[in-house]
Amino acid sequence: MSGAETKARLSTDKPLSVAILAMGGQGGGVLADWIVALAEQQGWVAQSSSVPGVAQRTGATIYYLELLPAKDGQAPVLSLMPTPGDVDIVIAAELMEAGRSVLRGLVTPDKTVLVASTHRSYAVVEKQAPGDGIGDPVTVIDATEFAARRTIAFDMQAVAEKAGSVVSAVLFGALAAAEALPFDRAAFEAAVRAGGKGVEPSLRAFAAGFARAVEAPHEPVAKAPAKRLPGLPGPTGHAELDRLVGRIRDELPPAAHAMAFAGIRQLVDFQDPAYAAAYLDELRRLRAADETAGGAARDFAFLQACAKYLAVALAYDDVIRVADLKTRGSRFDRVKAEVGFKPGQVVTTTEFMHPRFEEVAGTLPRRLGLWLERHPGVFRTFGPRLDRGRRVRTGTIGWFLALYLLGGLRRIRRSTLRHAREMAHLQAWLATAEAALARDYELAVEIVGCRRLVKGYSDTHARGASKFDRVLAALPMLQGRADAAAWLGRLKQAALLDEEGTALDGALKTIASFAGEAAPAGFAGDAGGRAA
Repeated sequence: MSGAETKARLSTDKPLSVAILAMGGQGGGVLADWIVALAEQQGWVAQSSSVPGVAQRTGATIYYLELLPAKDGQAPVLSLMPTPGDVDIVIAAELMEAGRSVLRGLVTPDKTVLVASTHRSYAVVEKQAPGDGIGDPVTVIDATEFAARRTIAFDMQAVAEKAGSVVSAVLFGALAAAEALPFDRAAFEAAVRAGGKGVEPSLRAFAAGFARAVEAPHEPVAKAPAKRLPGLPGPTGHAELDRLVGRIRDELPPAAHAMAFAGIRQLVDFQDPAYAAAYLDELRRLRAADETAGGAARDFAFLQACAKYLAVALAYDDVIRVADLKTRGSRFDRVKAEVGFKPGQVVTTTEFMHPRFEEVAGTLPRRLGLWLERHPGVFRTFGPRLDRGRRVRTGTIGWFLALYLLGGLRRIRRSTLRHAREMAHLQAWLATAEAALARDYELAVEIVGCRRLVKGYSDTHARGASKFDRVLAALPMLQGRADAAAWLGRLKQAALLDEEGTALDGALKTIASFAGEAAPAGFAGDAGGRAA
């Protein structure tokens, strides 16, 4: 073998392998650059590659790095892709990315150190589910505990926000604390300084991540954040609001106070104090019905459900509400905070809106809206012009002014066709629940909870209302059964599983099979919001 061939010998030493799973905007590329710079500053050879993903939120990317000490005269052989079962360190910038790394086999119990943030950035499939489509974070954490040799997992996004930086800097600090790489903390900080951009915020976040990984490397997670409803406040100085709070205290049992207070807050924001007062009038009447049915012994479960879902039904999403929310100053402030707005920058928002001609008719006074609906020719002429998606730039004067004026129509909301139909549908729903209350308390509570199916506006509202209609239409087949409430609850959950209603179709056929009847056609209250 010649001398030149001897110098070209390849190193067979095993490199340290690092896989980073991050989404757009989380600084995965910066984190990979820091690790490469760290290794090279210590005289190591480093190589990085990336494979961008698609369809998951903003696109999840896998960055893969291999590092090993340099050897004179020997060139290393480095891989461009991670091999399942052979990755030393996995860094996940979001919890479900950690779960995917386990599923891909990148995390192994005899080898891998896993550093992951437990915060969530929801995928499209989670957001589009009619019900709760969110993946269970507890399952992911439990899986990582036995899948990895060591796990460091806490909400690194929250730590980053507090430090005024991005999650990649916190991940880098947690990696340093894990001591999975043979470099000291000073070397990690030197790599950050060498980056030259946002050094001080990054070092703050790095230090915070390092300290948290040392002090509390494991943070408990829950499937859903705890819901905390505020109790009744003291005097606010606003006579009408204080009167509403006083009514809650005097007219409703303590078990319903928190939910009723949340309801009046929602309805005052939606319409006005008089509208919230009408809500309390209805709750007072429902309390009497609940007491007659023995609700006091059940902690007024029926009244509590009514307090929640009656407020939801009264604060329906119409075109007026949507326009109002999209032109509020608080919304623009929130958008600026989310995008990291800095003084001197310009932020514009573009909304995607898809109103149908039905929404136009519903926003008109009742008689005029009905006249339009009774003239199909008008629908055929103007419907195609309106029934299409459009991008609305609320940062422009014209579009902002149009939506602002539309939101101001809340003053005439109670005279509109949509409001008349919502109220007729609401009364039919409550009457159905009250009719069941004396015979089957649990079933009545489930009937009230079915209102959860109706939400949104335009096509979303139509689909949800259709499912509500079909679920309550099954009541005649269930009434009289000891398990009627349980079956109605199953129908409601089936309706929340998919947009198309496939699961609901199957559940209705199951009930029809043991009831010996055909599947029901519809609810007497008419899901479209029209009274029967």
